[in-house]
Amino acid sequence: MATTERFDLIILGSGSGNSLVTDHWEGRRVAIVDAGVFGGTCLNVGCIPTKMYAYPAQLAASGAEAERLGVGLDFTGADFEGIRDRIFGRIDAISEGGLRYRRDQLEHTEVVAEEAWFSGPKELTTASGRVLAGEQVVVAAGSRPTVPDVPGVGLPSVHTSDTIMRLPRQPKRLVILGGGYIASEFAAIFSGLGTEVVQVNRGARLLKAHDSSISTRFTALAARQWDVRTGWTLAGVEPVGDQRRADEGWVRVRLDAVEGQEQMVEREETLEADAVLLAVGRTPNTDRLRPEAAGFDVTAAGVLAVDEHQRVLSSGVPVEGVYALGDVANAWQLKHVANHEARVVAHNLEHPEDLRANTLGPVPAAVFTRPQIASVGLTQDEARELLGEDAVTVKEQAFGDVAYGWAMEDAEGVCTIVAERATGRILGAHLMGHDAANLIQPLVTAMSFGIDAHRLARGQYWPHPALTEVVENALLGLDVPDSGLL
Repeated sequence: MATTERFDLIILGSGSGNSLVTDHWEGRRVAIVDAGVFGGTCLNVGCIPTKMYAYPAQLAASGAEAERLGVGLDFTGADFEGIRDRIFGRIDAISEGGLRYRRDQLEHTEVVAEEAWFSGPKELTTASGRVLAGEQVVVAAGSRPTVPDVPGVGLPSVHTSDTIMRLPRQPKRLVILGGGYIASEFAAIFSGLGTEVVQVNRGARLLKAHDSSISTRFTALAARQWDVRTGWTLAGVEPVGDQRRADEGWVRVRLDAVEGQEQMVEREETLEADAVLLAVGRTPNTDRLRPEAAGFDVTAAGVLAVDEHQRVLSSGVPVEGVYALGDVANAWQLKHVANHEARVVAHNLEHPEDLRANTLGPVPAAVFTRPQIASVGLTQDEARELLGEDAVTVKEQAFGDVAYGWAMEDAEGVCTIVAERATGRILGAHLMGHDAANLIQPLVTAMSFGIDAHRLARGQYWPHPALTEVVENALLGLDVPDSGLL
């Protein structure tokens, strides 16, 4: 039987959990347990590299936008290998540097680079048989791409977001399965760089979790930029018959029509591509941790149940000294949420006598497609269902109706704001268009600090003729009380 190794702190995961190792732990014994690439999803296979691809892809696709303004920009092709190497030359160095620092330079910290699971509330067993016990334990084990259980998903040409960005060459034709933010971002990236993209989605709308108006508009816009097939699901992937094409990585993707999609005539369809991306969602790594062995509660969404202090629950009661954060503890699957939760946990680990709660307000999210999409708070449908039709006021403001929108000849962008009619309280905001990820921030600020719609619009200057005027005008278009400011 293995000897139990004891630590003051065990952290499962090297993403946001890595930030918990502060000066407080000098002289104490800390273990970071992670079988994956050091630094976690966001750094290595998520937010950062995808946006480093999204920006050059946006530049590559800007010719159509420039043409309507009388400027000729010809796209002559992308150096995919150069873009890839620039991105991962930087990211891999950060990951490796972080690992070296934690493993080699901090005498009190040990990196355990293997899979581990719970064998008790504060005890872990590793794949090699080591038994680790922690005075305090933090679960920050993240999530993984969901892989559908159909034939052929293990073929070399079939990828997830973990592998698609490191392809040895740019695919000629890419079939993407999924309609969420990961699938849509990669569709925009690869189509912008010149790959023929087919995006296959089970439902009728892409980004269906967003405001229905934004989702509907984006689906139509996406279909004008790459091939969008709705109402289909993946049946399997198989090699093509031709040996030469098979050697080049070409595969045959079999699709089945979804029941109830009336527009479907054929019940089956086959596509050929030299790369396939499975982007149908992400699964929290909770199941791999064997939470039942520790008696931890797991929610219907498959994440660890936590209280307001991020403490893990067992039969509804907080387990002292055991915390969870990030994708394994919330349904947002957003890095900025995990980072905030890490700050809460860091304080509570170091000051158990003065626990702080996770009290941040509405969570914003951005999708770096073409065009960008950003959202925060309730959609208009959710607000009406919650408060009633008459209690809600909504304003959709077109980018093309403000001066900078004229400069861009914008015919696509929209800013939708949802507010409570009686008070002017902003309930939600949803933007699609140029720089939407930045334009939403004033609305996030207002919602977080209780600034009503009219006061936000009239209580400050808005630079003219900046694109932020689309937010100002949307606020002024709401049917809310006048704050008394001119």
